Parts: sequence; C-alpha cells; structure tokens
Amino acid sequence: MPEGMVSRKGGFRLIITIILVILAIIVLWVVCARVAAPKTEGYQAVFLSNGQVYFGKISKLNHMYVELNDIYYLQLRKPLQTQEPPAEGEATAQSKLTLMKLGKEIHGPKDEMIINRKHVLFIENLKDDSKVVEAIEQYQVQQAESEATVETAE
Repeated sequence: MPEGMVSRKGGFRLIITIILVILAIIVLWVVCARVAAPKTEGYQAVFLSNGQVYFGKISKLNHMYVELNDIYYLQLRKPLQTQEPPAEGEATAQSKLTLMKLGKEIHGPKDEMIINRKHVLFIENLKDDSKVVEAIEQYQVQQAESEATVETAE
C-alpha cells in the first residue's frame, strides 16, 4: 500500500475515535446531570449562608444558580416597646414570626430570585401539609378573594 493511504486511514481512525470519545463524554454528562438534579416539585426551602431562608418554587437549578419563584420568607415581628418595664411576674409580649410575600418591599422586587449556588447551604422539599405551605396557600386564597372583591366593586 502506498504511504499516503496508510496515513489517511490512520487519520480517519483518529478522527472517528475523537468523535466517539466526545459523544461518550456528552452522554455521560447528560446522564449524571439528570441523576444529580434534585426533584423540584412543589415548594422548597432554600437555606442561605447568611442565615436567611426563602420558600418558593425552583424553576431552574444548575451548578451556578438557583432560580426561585413564588417567593416567601419569615419575618420576626416584635411588639412595640412600652415605656414601662413589665411588672414582676408579668409575662413580656412575645415576638411573632410572620410569613411575608416577596415583592411588597420598598424597592419593589419582582417575584423571582436568582441565587448564587455558592451561598446555598441546602435545599429542602416541603411537604404539602407543612405549616409554611399551609400559610402560603392561605395567603393565596386571601389574595384571590381580595382581587375578586376589587373586581366586583368596579
């Protein structure tokens, strides 16, 4: 066989081998990504490194970012302080945790958040009967009722 034929055959084999290796890597990456991706149905609690916890629905999740929608968070509401200290034996007013809907703040954020994965400690899927999910559903019912009231008033 002429030398040119041998080098062409070897070059063709090398190209085919490289293509097969690349395809194998792509298939392996897709399979691993599907296995590693957590299930994101329903509501999740996203715990951040700064101590904040957001509750919402994850719409996108990858190695760099978590995209969260329909977002709520807990806020500690402290009662106003009185001028007089409580009498001896009298119980002090207790603080109350309130579930807040993102978007009502003064800076007017949209109801979506893109969180850097470096700041996510962990993510928990919430049960449908959790207190947080029940409070979210109650809030949504109240919002729908108030919107219906506004529409009928117009």
